[in-house]
Amino acid sequence: MIRYINNAGIDRNKYDACVLNSPDTRIYARSWYLDAVTDNWGVLVLNDYEAVMPLPVRKKYGLNYVYQAPWIQQLGIFTDKCVEKSLVKAFLRKIPKRFVLVDYLFHSGTQSVAGFEPRVNYILKLNRSFDEIVSGFNSNRKRVANKGFTSVTFSESTAGDDFVDLYKQTHVYKGHSDGEIKLKQLIATGKVNIFKSYENKKLIAGLLWVKDKKRVTYLLPVATEAAKRKNIPTLLVIKLIERFQNTGLILDFEGSMVEIIQ
Repeated sequence: MIRYINNAGIDRNKYDACVLNSPDTRIYARSWYLDAVTDNWGVLVLNDYEAVMPLPVRKKYGLNYVYQAPWIQQLGIFTDKCVEKSLVKAFLRKIPKRFVLVDYLFHSGTQSVAGFEPRVNYILKLNRSFDEIVSGFNSNRKRVANKGFTSVTFSESTAGDDFVDLYKQTHVYKGHSDGEIKLKQLIATGKVNIFKSYENKKLIAGLLWVKDKKRVTYLLPVATEAAKRKNIPTLLVIKLIERFQNTGLILDFEGSMVEIIQ
């Protein structure tokens, strides 16, 4: 039996255990993450949390709908059992009719069985040493990896006021956008990490990332034009690779068009 449970009725221990035990687990589906970046969310549940499908939801002009929340790249069905096409169809049929619009991106484990249009992420397996991984870089990235940056200092933090300020300066921005508000809420959880690069005590680049038991997810890079010319964003990614070399984790770049490492 598949049923829809609104936010107040979710057994979060069972829900998170189901997400974590799935081979397709994603940080975006964790309850704390959804709390931070959505207006509201509910979940479709198979039996006693044997499988779950989280749904970010909101209401506008009196209409309820499922929406693609900021800072969530993909969701889908999470279960430790085999996901078959019939299960995907069963979940889709159980989305409540009161949601007049559904805008939703499925993770690769769901795409592969349901015939949805695939969007391939660029991922890097961190199952080798740093030197072995660097040997696969193109010549320009190798130079960055071996270059000294004497005028630039680096730090790691979970605090992000200056990071958000740089995000606002370097991205198309109009007032207090939903993306900015949710970004602040995400950072405020204290569960995401930020690499920062400073020059003359001024933040010039940063990288927001988060780690779970299987993946290190590259959430958001920010950089001034000067920092980009100096390849500082690439250097921050290289530092992330160095940190998690030989762990067997996957570095997920959230897209196939990222040209950081080739």
